Amino acid sequence: MRDIAIGRIIEEETRRQDEGIELIASENYPSRSVREAQGSILTAKYAEGYPGRRYYGGCAYVDEAEALAVERAKELFHVPYANVQPHSGSQANFACYRALLKGRGRAKILALDLNDGGHLTHGSPVSFSSDLYDVVFYPLGEDGRLDYGVIESRLEEEMPDLLLTGYSAYPYEISFSTLREIVDRHNALHGTDARFMVDMAHIAGIVAAGLCENPCLYADAVTSTTHKTLRGPRGGIILSRDMELGKAISSAVFPYSQGGPLEHVIAGKAVAFGEALHPDFQEYMKAVLRNTKAAAEEFRRLGVRSSGTETHLFLLDVLSSYGLTGREAQMRLESVGITTNKNMIHGDRMKPKDASGIRIGFAAATSRGAKEEDAVRIARLIHGFLKGDIGGEEAREEVRSILSGWKDIESLEYPTIAC
Repeated sequence: MRDIAIGRIIEEETRRQDEGIELIASENYPSRSVREAQGSILTAKYAEGYPGRRYYGGCAYVDEAEALAVERAKELFHVPYANVQPHSGSQANFACYRALLKGRGRAKILALDLNDGGHLTHGSPVSFSSDLYDVVFYPLGEDGRLDYGVIESRLEEEMPDLLLTGYSAYPYEISFSTLREIVDRHNALHGTDARFMVDMAHIAGIVAAGLCENPCLYADAVTSTTHKTLRGPRGGIILSRDMELGKAISSAVFPYSQGGPLEHVIAGKAVAFGEALHPDFQEYMKAVLRNTKAAAEEFRRLGVRSSGTETHLFLLDVLSSYGLTGREAQMRLESVGITTNKNMIHGDRMKPKDASGIRIGFAAATSRGAKEEDAVRIARLIHGFLKGDIGGEEAREEVRSILSGWKDIESLEYPTIAC
């Protein structure tokens, strides 16, 4: 790196990641191969349009790369249509709303209450979603789980154009087949055409590994990021089993909402999909689920108010357990090399900037080699430190001890079908 200032920043960030325990549920470590693709000369190529239908010449090789990413995504998620051009999950959602709701005026979307785990693009007042659409909400049940009866009741009350599911802080499995039945029953009763969309950004890796229901088999359209449990570069994808809808999605991505695609990132997506198609990826995701469950159960054993988990994440009520806001707990943990994020929890009365909880996930730690015994040690460490039984230096030493058996982030490579 010839730019000394940026080179220093990259070195320091690399050191921070290597010397810390990453528990942010939306983060993961892409392989060196993914990063090589993303940092390749493909970044120099303009390629507005789609493979074989570009607005620029010289696209033969980026056409190959994008076509390969599309084919691998289709194989991975068992769909006939995939769009790999969205720059992010948010832009995937923007385009998907457009494709599903065009021609319906100011359409109505029914989504999970944001305080219960919904994403900003699912109706936050600061997001385009609430600016362009009327968004109404359904809550979680008293037990913090989806109440499918309540969702069906809210469909009857609100008569929305779109039911949106898939969340950013929901730790349990989702029955997409049940939701499909609810939407179909609603449409048959009222003669309506409510659509069903899933944002599976957080659980895409679990879906790809075949360890939960595949929403692509039930939803009209599915969006995702590629950098969370999928362990790829930062970006988005849109999937559908409806090829006619796929045409509308393609137009909603380009030219409606984006210009030239990021072909270097798309190449990184292709690499990540190739890794996720390898049988080893399923073993990795099984390990993520085991580690997450081990940590959540240890917190509960210690008397901490914790959600359960059936995914890669769970939520801790740090306000009730330690008298700390989520923001305070996040900052304290970061001071000893443990990275988490503050998060609203079910029934939270705090403001989002403070929150009552933190969200913990084990996708990134497992990529580095974390085992169940590490997950238990991490839970005990967090509990002891936030409770005040363990001091800062002792906590930092325990972090170093746990990390001593893990891989360096820059050396990470994963098995792939492409070798």
